[in-house]
Amino acid sequence: MRTFYGKFVKRLLDVACSAFLLVALSPVFAALALLVAVRLGRPVIFRQERPGRDGRIFEMYKFRTMTDGRAGDGELLPDADRLTSFGEALRRASLDELPELINILKGDMSFVGPRPLLVRYLTRYSPEQARRHEVRPGLTGLAQANGRNAVDWPRKFQYDVWYVDHLSFSLDIKILVMTVRSVAKREGISQDGNATMEEFKGNSDDE
Repeated sequence: MRTFYGKFVKRLLDVACSAFLLVALSPVFAALALLVAVRLGRPVIFRQERPGRDGRIFEMYKFRTMTDGRAGDGELLPDADRLTSFGEALRRASLDELPELINILKGDMSFVGPRPLLVRYLTRYSPEQARRHEVRPGLTGLAQANGRNAVDWPRKFQYDVWYVDHLSFSLDIKILVMTVRSVAKREGISQDGNATMEEFKGNSDDE
């Protein structure tokens, strides 16, 4: 991140490309928003706090993919029970991620970087794993390019930290190309037995 690219060029490219895509894809945004409203209801945008660079909290935007289905006691049903076939289709094509272009334009995220995880995970990282927050989180990252949600947590964090230490323009381009291939092949959409991935509960003593 100390390179000229990491300090200056990467952010300039993020701003230029996200602004262009937000304009160019505005008809797609409008169509998806209408479909989500009809199929899943409102609000069409799912908002959730996530930790960004240096652990600073920001609000991440995605298209909604789940219903508000609740059990008799009023508690939300498990993710797998609320994820509809329409929502699953959005996830397979990664179309639910498009609103994150707004996060990129705002400076919360980058096109490439470790994926922003849940705020509650912050206290569960080892010092080495926490280094993933030395850069802006990404729309995609090295772990996503190498299996998406099918990659286990230890390996995912190894990819994240390796990216932090080797950040470069050529690596970002490689990751973007690999991600497109992964999405086209519909690989690693979810981990076995989970709607996305199992919860990260911290590191066991033998890790």
